[in-house]
Amino acid sequence: MMKVAAAPYIVACTARVYGMIASGAMSWGLAVTNFLGGLAILFALWWLGVYAIALNPATAHFAEFGPLPAFELLPSLWLNGTIPDAMAASGYRLGLGLAIALIIGVPFGILIGRSERFRALSNSPFQLMRMISPLSWEPIAVIVFATWNQAIVFLITIAAVWPIMFSTAAGLSKVDPAWFKVARNLGAKPRHMITQIIVPAITFDVLTGVRLAVGVAWIVLVPAEFLGVTSGLGYSIQDARETLSYDYLMAMILVIGAIGYTLDSLCVLLIRRYSWHRGG
Repeated sequence: MMKVAAAPYIVACTARVYGMIASGAMSWGLAVTNFLGGLAILFALWWLGVYAIALNPATAHFAEFGPLPAFELLPSLWLNGTIPDAMAASGYRLGLGLAIALIIGVPFGILIGRSERFRALSNSPFQLMRMISPLSWEPIAVIVFATWNQAIVFLITIAAVWPIMFSTAAGLSKVDPAWFKVARNLGAKPRHMITQIIVPAITFDVLTGVRLAVGVAWIVLVPAEFLGVTSGLGYSIQDARETLSYDYLMAMILVIGAIGYTLDSLCVLLIRRYSWHRGG
């Protein structure tokens, strides 16, 4: 009798599992279709624009700006080490700048979120500095730092620190003060406050700030590498411009866009994986 009674339940559970699998497959298929369809539209518009410009004999040489010459050149740029070397140099600068921004931004963000006095005193100078374009610091960075690498890392740091700092502060300001009172009444020490309340509460906002910081830093990185260095993605763009290698220029632009998109997607995955909000 028990086996007979359990049969409908097993059938229902099996149907539900298959329904979830089918729904997930459809959702994944739709996402892939949208991704590929969006890229197809972008490249079609790119090709049409270059084709229209190249119809004019005076601007026919701009045909090398098209997507096909760029895609044809990508394999050779990878095999001869141009793309890997540029990625390694730019990745080192970006990673170091973001790490320093995290080390500075998170503690200051916690101070802003926890201390009303510090928030009131720091608001005007921090907002003033935040609104200064990171590239405006380039002449000063060149004078202050001994090498261009150090100057570029500074520019990335100054660009990335503000999103991380203010996102951290915003996350902590949303924490109910009663949590800290309860924790103190239960005998929690400062390290427990940090590890058990502050860190879990601000994880989502810190990761969101990191996502914003990556976007800003990636935009700053390329023009910062236009001058002074002989490596990196920005240098590759500069080199392509000076040699009038338009297919090389567009190929490196594609690489920059693809890497930036990948970095942003990784940040979204981290937000969904490690934050208790499960947001993206």
